[in-house]
Amino acid sequence: NVMKKTIALFDLDKTLIPGDSDHGWGAFLSKNGFVDAVGFKNKHDYFYQQYCAGTLDIIEYSEFAFEVLTQHPMAELQQWREQFMAELIEPMIQPQALDLVKRHQDAGHECVLVSATNEFVIEPIGWRLGFEHIIGTTPEQKDGQFTGKVFGTPSFQAGKITRVQQWLNERGADWDRVVTFFYSDSMNDVPLLEKATFPMACNPDDTLRGIARARHWPILELFEMQ
Repeated sequence: NVMKKTIALFDLDKTLIPGDSDHGWGAFLSKNGFVDAVGFKNKHDYFYQQYCAGTLDIIEYSEFAFEVLTQHPMAELQQWREQFMAELIEPMIQPQALDLVKRHQDAGHECVLVSATNEFVIEPIGWRLGFEHIIGTTPEQKDGQFTGKVFGTPSFQAGKITRVQQWLNERGADWDRVVTFFYSDSMNDVPLLEKATFPMACNPDDTLRGIARARHWPILELFEMQ
């Protein structure tokens, strides 16, 4: 009997950082005048309320969020991203989150960040937290420029299962041949939590907290949430 490989999957926003990187990126773009602040904020808030209610149309939202990426050269976008990391994300990086990822790595587990937020925004955050493998909603690119469309399956709700499945398949593995942990704060992640060997409710929202209690899933409070 070959020992199964262990994969530790982690959501990002409000799971490994106490805030929301996607919402933060929108606020950063508005504050710096990179987008029309009022129109952008209203639209962003509208989608964020849907997200919290579990009714978000991820394609509609992603195409809205990707629009700004199509309007600027990649070098400029990367400059913005570095500034965003320094100003908004770095203050959210907490030792207990770094320790949690490192504990799994030290145990020989392969750690994968699985976020609904787009990969352009989460890549440097994932690297900062020590991840080699990063799955997010993928903004399509052609000739080194973003097109504004979503490439493949968005990494959201049940789409996270699809994306992790693809990731496993690329490595010649399958759900049945791995042991999985999955840490998340969100009711939107219940499909993947149900699929995981060890579902871990991490700083859960009220809905997920209720589900976790009912199903006796561990509840981890990583941050003193404000």
